Amino acid sequence: MHMMNQSQSNFSAPRDEDDDTIDLGALIGTLWRGKLIIAAVTLIFMLLAGYCAYGVAVPTYRSTAVVVLDTKEDSIVDLQAVVGGFSGDSTEVNTEVEVLRSRGLAGKVVDRLNLIDDPEFNGKLREPSMIGGMISGLRGVLTSRTPTEELDPELQKTKIRDSVVQALLNKVSVSNIRQSLVFNVTAETESAVKSALIANTIVELYILNQIEVKFEATEKATEWLSNRVSELQIELENAEKKVSDFTARTQLVSIEGLQALERQIKELRDRIDGAALSRQALETRLANLEAAQTPAEKRDAAQDAALTRIFSNGLSSDTNQTAFDLRFETVVNRIRSDLARSSQQLEALRTSESELAAQLASQGQDLIALQQLTRESEATRLLYEYFLTRLKETSAQEGIQKADSRMLSNSVVPDAPSAPKKSQIIALAMILGAMVGSGLVLLREFRTRTFRTATELEHHTGYTVIGQIPLIPARDRKNTLKYLEDKPTSAAAEAIRNLRTSLMLSNLDKKPQVIVSTSSIPGEGKTTVSLSLAKFLSGLGKSVLLVEGDIRRRTLNEYFPDMPRNGIASVLNGDVKFADAIHRPDGFGADVLGGEKTNVNAADIFSSDRFKAFISEMRDQYDFIIIDTPPVLVVPDARIISQNADAILFSVKWDSTNKGLVEEAMRFFHNSNQRITGLVLSQIDEKGMKRYGYGGEYGAYGSYGKGYYDS
Repeated sequence: MHMMNQSQSNFSAPRDEDDDTIDLGALIGTLWRGKLIIAAVTLIFMLLAGYCAYGVAVPTYRSTAVVVLDTKEDSIVDLQAVVGGFSGDSTEVNTEVEVLRSRGLAGKVVDRLNLIDDPEFNGKLREPSMIGGMISGLRGVLTSRTPTEELDPELQKTKIRDSVVQALLNKVSVSNIRQSLVFNVTAETESAVKSALIANTIVELYILNQIEVKFEATEKATEWLSNRVSELQIELENAEKKVSDFTARTQLVSIEGLQALERQIKELRDRIDGAALSRQALETRLANLEAAQTPAEKRDAAQDAALTRIFSNGLSSDTNQTAFDLRFETVVNRIRSDLARSSQQLEALRTSESELAAQLASQGQDLIALQQLTRESEATRLLYEYFLTRLKETSAQEGIQKADSRMLSNSVVPDAPSAPKKSQIIALAMILGAMVGSGLVLLREFRTRTFRTATELEHHTGYTVIGQIPLIPARDRKNTLKYLEDKPTSAAAEAIRNLRTSLMLSNLDKKPQVIVSTSSIPGEGKTTVSLSLAKFLSGLGKSVLLVEGDIRRRTLNEYFPDMPRNGIASVLNGDVKFADAIHRPDGFGADVLGGEKTNVNAADIFSSDRFKAFISEMRDQYDFIIIDTPPVLVVPDARIISQNADAILFSVKWDSTNKGLVEEAMRFFHNSNQRITGLVLSQIDEKGMKRYGYGGEYGAYGSYGKGYYDS
């Protein structure tokens, strides 16, 4: 096989398609090539923006009123809890912003200015535009029509009012100036006077609302304080009556009296202890007397001087004995009498002590109860006096309320509309148009799966592009050769000569003799390449044979209508001689061996030894043999024929053939261990190249070639 020894110098590794590195130069180049598209899209956007800004958009006017919060408290009396001013912290500032934005305040503005009758705010009063009518009709067609429920008239009015309030809120903005207590209230409507009126009305009602809120708070506070003072007065009277009644029904007690009772009880207890000791001594002495048996024991126990004297006189006589006994009996009776008197005295002291203790406890309880009633009465009095003072302050505060805000600057009627900002709209449209146009250009570039330059084709396949052939301006195939003959110095003719030169230099060791021209799918210009190359090789004085390898379609018959009836199949079968089957068109300069209808499969014909022998024989007769083969992805004929070829030319149609098809065709050749000699980028549209921005840069269709080509 001749292709096995072919040089591999024309093949390089394909570019990695998964490389996610962004080539900034390529990106800028892509945008530059699409500058016309970007400019066109930008112009369209600017025209649309200008139409909307100058013809469609309704001018609106913006007016701003300035209000400031007054954090100083200038009340005549100190009633901070009821009418206190703002402290100025961020929480209160944010709260006031929301108050200015509230639906309640907006509702008051709607009622005062009667905005319900204003078509700008009440959409039901506006006549529907043509576009709005079309949208409403389309919405009615697309949505299922359900019976509408009849609304109550009052509910309908409320609903309309709510929509007007919302429309007003959409046209009003409130902003707080940073690090200050100043608010800008801005209204933007279709009328300059209306905008100023709405902004001023919002601020006026906001300030009035603050006074009303304070007045209502003061009224509520006065009412509540009056009720509370009345209740406390009744409670105070009841508490004082309880103290008076308690004092009347109990003994007058005091802390000093209780302390005197405690001292009396202490003295009684001391006396009780002394009486108890005396009685115990008497009981002991009486027990000793009663226990004495002998006169001496009686004398010692009695410790009486008279008894001792009688005892000392002796008791021998009955008189002395009797006197002793009588005296002893007298002593015992006296002791008994003293003991009885001591017991009575002790009992009396204890009774007195119990009575005083009971009196002390009773008076202590009464004192505690009296103190409790007194404290309750005093506490009620303090509350009564406090709330009475607050009531007087609140009553004095009524009618002299002061708002916590004041208008710093009234809104003025604007001289010029604030919107639409026509210059800004057009500028933004220009920027947006440029972005959209760039996006379209990049999207088109990223979605492109075809080849527009030889560089792209080489990077994608790894093979060298040895020919770039412009689109030949011929109405049909028969006029292609006529165009090349009539315009031998045209860009197309020079491109064929360049291809011829590149093919001859593709292998310096052995110039290719058998050349195969193929493509991935039909319509890529491979037959035009075959015909043109045959014509221009014969122009060098070389003998050239053009063979119809695509015998299924017999494309050469369209170029040469008077081709012989028998072709290559008959020659290989031996039915006719080679000399009788060839055709020599006038002015073509090369012999043509066409195809013919046959029942034998074309792949079998080209796989036969007879075809190999035929090619070998033709090598001896012709300097060049060019075989026009079928597309690679359609039938295997091209790969079979290429086994006998020295060079393979693979045509790719400019901006048409999908990259996946080319990859698949390359894979077929590689699986057969065949290498393509060179690629041909065919049917290049010069206007299309200019449209893509390549017109002044590449190949025979470059702008610099105009002085050399006769087109």
